[in-house]
Amino acid sequence: MTKNLNGRLVQLVDELVEKGLTLHQGTREFEKQYILATLRQNDGNLTRAAKSLGVHRNTLRNKVGNLGIAQADYLASSAKRRSRRRPIAH
Repeated sequence: MTKNLNGRLVQLVDELVEKGLTLHQGTREFEKQYILATLRQNDGNLTRAAKSLGVHRNTLRNKVGNLGIAQADYLASSAKRRSRRRPIAH
């Protein structure tokens, strides 16, 4: 898996370099997408997402603000995932 992941990452980085993104732009976009994916996985719960990322909750909250991430960016996806789950049989 690591080999496949590394290969995909190399392709992505090559594409970003070809498009002329700076290191700062690429790093910022990667961090934003990584945080968004983690927030979606944790249904928008900042505390659980921060723990998963290995950062303090306040650090995550600051990063979310600095990166311009809105709740709608990660909560809408979480709601869609929850609605696709099978109902619990009683």
